[in-house]
Amino acid sequence: MQVPFAKPTFSGHEGEVVAAVIASGWVSQGPKVAEFEQRFADLVGAEAAVAVSNCTTALALALYAEGVGPGDEVIVPSLSFIATANAVWTLGATPVFADIDPMTYNLDAEATRRAITPQTKAIMPVHQVGLPADMDAFFALADEHGLAIVEDAACAIGASYKGARIGGLGPSACFSLHPRKVITTGEGGMITTQDAAKADRMRKLRQHAMDLSDLARHSATGVVFEGYPERGFNYRMTDMQAALGLCQLDALPGILAERTRLAERYNDAFAGVPYLETPYTPEHTERTWQSYAIRVRPGAPVGRTELMELLLAEGVPTRRGVMAIHHEGAYPGVTADLAHTDAAAADVLMLPLFADLTDEQQDHVIDRVLAHTAALAA
Repeated sequence: MQVPFAKPTFSGHEGEVVAAVIASGWVSQGPKVAEFEQRFADLVGAEAAVAVSNCTTALALALYAEGVGPGDEVIVPSLSFIATANAVWTLGATPVFADIDPMTYNLDAEATRRAITPQTKAIMPVHQVGLPADMDAFFALADEHGLAIVEDAACAIGASYKGARIGGLGPSACFSLHPRKVITTGEGGMITTQDAAKADRMRKLRQHAMDLSDLARHSATGVVFEGYPERGFNYRMTDMQAALGLCQLDALPGILAERTRLAERYNDAFAGVPYLETPYTPEHTERTWQSYAIRVRPGAPVGRTELMELLLAEGVPTRRGVMAIHHEGAYPGVTADLAHTDAAAADVLMLPLFADLTDEQQDHVIDRVLAHTAALAA
């Protein structure tokens, strides 16, 4: 059996919906984008949402709106997709890496405190693979030091922290709509905020800071001229993408429920297996299970990568756990103490998980993992 590692979930009617948008003539940013933004904001409990071209541009735009620029530092985890650091770099600022909590793999608040300098402008906690970070601790740090908070919620649509949805907690949260995420628009991103004025400015900035939207301009009954009071970017989402996103929001509850069911099947199957550590979820959080990560404990007769090779030979593709950005050539010379990050980057792998994964496919994954870990234990 060959098991896919991941794939998006579609109901089958998305083509008709997107075709209707094409027929309307609004193939770029228009009314469907505005509708998608409102639905997204309502879902997470935010005052407003701003749709953009992807999560990296969402992060950069949210940081820019907080005043981050050349000479500033933004504290981020190294254990994250490289886009987290790249969004800081695109603004001429410096990403400063802090270590993670070894249980959750999320940015550690005390490590973040130690990384604060006079140049620190913002903290970017990442809700890693859909598990909420300890936001109360980060909000307290931000208040104490006068720092901005921008949440990298790329994987966290539908996640909750102490009963509140991620995206509705703080000043800005940024989501990814890439096909590897819980829901998708092909490519795309979303910023949520509790500040309506900030949202209005970011909507302008995503379109070269134009002070008149395309929707307003085309709806005008008289001649109107747009202006450009500041410099901006081209980070727009199309109405075709937004129409797909609206379909995905309809499907989101079912997708989350099925991902949770499948993750619990993995948890039950691997509980107590020698050399394997299943994911830890704090009681006050609800995660999205965007990925399912297991850890090969230190002392195992074989390492993570060899286990991945054994599984791949039997039709079970895996992925390394979340990357450590400071191990990449793009960010050399990091001297911070990142011991927990280094360990997680070496020991963790991800198993196939997506809403359309069948029980038969998952049983094959479980069987092969258990077969090889039994061999390891022997």
